[in-house]
Amino acid sequence: MELTSDSEELQLLAESIRTAMRAASGAKLDAALASLGWHDMLDEIPDIAIPLVFRLLGETGAHAPVLNDVVLSAAGKATGGLTPLPLAGDSWVVWKREDIPSSAIDDELPIHPVAEGDSAAHAGLAAGRQALGWWLVGASRAMLALARQHALDRVQFGRHISSFQAIRHRLAETLVAIEGAEATLQAATDASDDPDGLACLLAKAAAGRAALTAARHCQQVLGGIGFTAEHTLHRHVKRALLLDSLLGSTRELTHEAGKILRAKGFAPRLAEL
Repeated sequence: MELTSDSEELQLLAESIRTAMRAASGAKLDAALASLGWHDMLDEIPDIAIPLVFRLLGETGAHAPVLNDVVLSAAGKATGGLTPLPLAGDSWVVWKREDIPSSAIDDELPIHPVAEGDSAAHAGLAAGRQALGWWLVGASRAMLALARQHALDRVQFGRHISSFQAIRHRLAETLVAIEGAEATLQAATDASDDPDGLACLLAKAAAGRAALTAARHCQQVLGGIGFTAEHTLHRHVKRALLLDSLLGSTRELTHEAGKILRAKGFAPRLAEL
């Protein structure tokens, strides 16, 4: 089966993956994705498989340890295993494939501290950042969808709050940030000459910034209900904060990009405009 970005087969596969993510997370979802051909797709069509799977993880709120596969594959190693991943603050973690949550880092995800990293993590850094960028974009779109629906449903002073200019501005700014991050991620995918991984670095930073923008604006649109444990927003916000800290936070990556550009002495063309 030959998959292209607009093929009917890809649409069917995306729906199958979405269904699996709505039904399970963690180790069960990891197994379900493997049965759907995730490892083969990552090997044969990574430019399609990575955006598809990771964006859907963000949109559905599901989780699976598939970031390991992206980093290992990019490093030329077999998928299905584990590799240490850098976390903000010069620390390292392992995203385990068993459902063993770590309350020290996250009370839902099986992410655990380790002493140090290895060569695979460094070799697969660019691909891993790109994957996390798509995950952050998916989570941002999920937050925006929640805020938009609330704005359409909520009535204050006899009017739907979606008619208020301040609400519209927050939603519009969120959408612009998400669309910009997605364009940056696509440019990173299309970049043919990027030996420093600068395109993926900037794409992940843009996606992290978009997610933080979405969290801030959508929380304001939702108001008090967005702070409650019963509402879904807080789960997406928490997930976005953790994903932003993996493989370099937005702040760390921005500083790193500045160092790369200063060392080069010029800004390389990363996208054809």
